[in-house]
Amino acid sequence: MSGSLSGLRVAFLVAGEGVEQVELTRPWQAVERAGGQPELVSVSSGSVRAFHHLDKADTFPVDRIVGDADVEDYAGLVLPGGVANPDALRRVPEAVRFVADFFSAQKPVAAICHAPWTLIEADVVRGRRLTSYPSLATDLRNAGAEWTDEQVVVDSGLVTSRNPDDLDVFCAKAVEEIAEGRHRSQSRSVPSTGAG
Repeated sequence: MSGSLSGLRVAFLVAGEGVEQVELTRPWQAVERAGGQPELVSVSSGSVRAFHHLDKADTFPVDRIVGDADVEDYAGLVLPGGVANPDALRRVPEAVRFVADFFSAQKPVAAICHAPWTLIEADVVRGRRLTSYPSLATDLRNAGAEWTDEQVVVDSGLVTSRNPDDLDVFCAKAVEEIAEGRHRSQSRSVPSTGAG
């Protein structure tokens, strides 16, 4: 795993429940091993309930509510998957805005499995090359992305992977991109209609 995150804070954005536990814990551990400080950001205070497939798993304490979180406090953003997690996040305007703000700030974002649903809602996939859990391929193409079936895809600071089997390479690339810092081409896409 290349890149040092010494002294850097990394946001992990999840909903109140439904995050796939391993897609939260493995990248979290990778950030810690690289010297970074991961912070759990969620839609409400207290704790979040993770899942293993569809079975309830552990709970994790929330560090900050998304409405109180500032993108400038973080070097990058990790979006773990799970089916329910991104589906819930994309219905929370503060969460969608938080994601979009990372792109506007040209900061790295790493999303795995179903997490690109939140990217679609933030309107940041147009013209980008990425991957995801295969069932999202049509959604991503309809949102203007170029979808590909690969373990990991890196597109100017945006790191995406398909599922937990890809976690080794996903974690390595996420740390690498966050360590590199801002990416000038990592900016929020503007719809062809000119609307923001």
